[in-house]
Amino acid sequence: SMLNIRGAKETREIQEVAMQSRLKIPLIFGLDVIHGYRVTFPIPLAEAASWDLPAMELAARVAARETAASGIHWTFAPMVDIARDPRWGRVMEGAGEDTYLGSQIAIARVKGFQGKGLGSLDAIMACAKHFAAYGAAIAGRDYNAVDMSEHTLWEFYLPPFKAAMDAGAATFMNSFNTLNGVPATGNAYLQREILKGKWGFKGFVVSDWGSIGEMVPHGFAKDKSQAAELAIKAGSDMDMESRSYLPNLAKLVAEKKVPVALIDDAVKRILRKKFELGLFEDPYRFSNIERQEKELNSDENKRAALTMAEKSMVLLKNEGQLLPLSKTLNKIAVIGPLAKSEEDMHGFWSVLWPNDKMVSLYQGLQDKTGKNTELIYAKGCGVSDTSKAGFAEAIAAAKNSEVVVIAVGETFDMTGEAKSKTNIHLPGVQEDLIKAIQATGKPVVVLVMAGRPLIFNWTADNVPSILYTWWLGSEAGTA
Repeated sequence: SMLNIRGAKETREIQEVAMQSRLKIPLIFGLDVIHGYRVTFPIPLAEAASWDLPAMELAARVAARETAASGIHWTFAPMVDIARDPRWGRVMEGAGEDTYLGSQIAIARVKGFQGKGLGSLDAIMACAKHFAAYGAAIAGRDYNAVDMSEHTLWEFYLPPFKAAMDAGAATFMNSFNTLNGVPATGNAYLQREILKGKWGFKGFVVSDWGSIGEMVPHGFAKDKSQAAELAIKAGSDMDMESRSYLPNLAKLVAEKKVPVALIDDAVKRILRKKFELGLFEDPYRFSNIERQEKELNSDENKRAALTMAEKSMVLLKNEGQLLPLSKTLNKIAVIGPLAKSEEDMHGFWSVLWPNDKMVSLYQGLQDKTGKNTELIYAKGCGVSDTSKAGFAEAIAAAKNSEVVVIAVGETFDMTGEAKSKTNIHLPGVQEDLIKAIQATGKPVVVLVMAGRPLIFNWTADNVPSILYTWWLGSEAGTA
């Protein structure tokens, strides 16, 4: 397989090279399509807050159609890890803390990605990750150890994976963490006994990026050769980017350290998916430029992203029914470091495009209110600033308005992989900005744009209206 190649033209060109090889085995092209491809949907945690399973399935369906039209066969989603510690950065990528809801969302997303089944030109292979218990890393530290009882594992952390498998997930990805001292990548109990044994999983298991080689710094393997031996025996069928299998497996078989039957099983599992995708029949069947141009960024897809964004917001507080805002307002102050941000609306783990256009909050309000309402903008401060130099301008804007909308939160790169935090309070002096604006006596609406739950106790106690908007994607401001 190959990672991070996208586009009908590009995938066709590389596939043509593969077809010149001795065995002419077609390549699988994989990409992290987490919350949309060309059209960006809200981050998965935001979607989960909607509780709307059909909408989430449609979001994955749209992403699959766009992805497949670009010659890509495989996404590394959905992440179905249960996450109960908001200090863990990857909380944004899953469905939250509830096992039942997480299981239902896993089913919806697998069905969305795989549609009517592998082989359909608008379906891509789903990958349930990270197997297992990655979301329970000690202290919310990414890649950290997990220490849990069998009861907790089976009762809370495994059910979403079983649900994803039963929904037909084509592949699984193992995880970076250790589970009770054993790296998941080299954990035969998880992969051989549970997944391929008790559950009877017929797809293939891919390692996470470099996780086979990472068993060396874990202290579980002395070198990459031993790591490859441990991983293949444990049930990891494909090595993603650690360069452990290719240089070592043939030698390990020759030395009789690894039975060739294990290699045969891994190869058969991968080849079976290539057959199911129809790639042996036509290696180029997904690489169609005409279909790509028709599917990507279509009005239909953007409408689906807008609907999902509208459903993903969470109204935390609305004293005096301040929201929805009156249509007769003449002046609205739009304040805060994220009020005009477009870049941050796409969130972490989005597929980036040159000159991509996201709808900011300011632009969305401008489009909605038209010429009848004046928008008075002031940034106030940066997301992580300690400076309050912009407060005076923001206070003046608030005093000159009838109502104030403040957009605060995180930049898109503050929550995600390797973004664990000990302090999850609203960053910088943003809450001080809110206090200063609230002191003007004007009605205030606070929008919190973030990838994880944040702490903003003063705001929660004192501001009349609070809307948690997460990172909502392409149509954020319009929503």
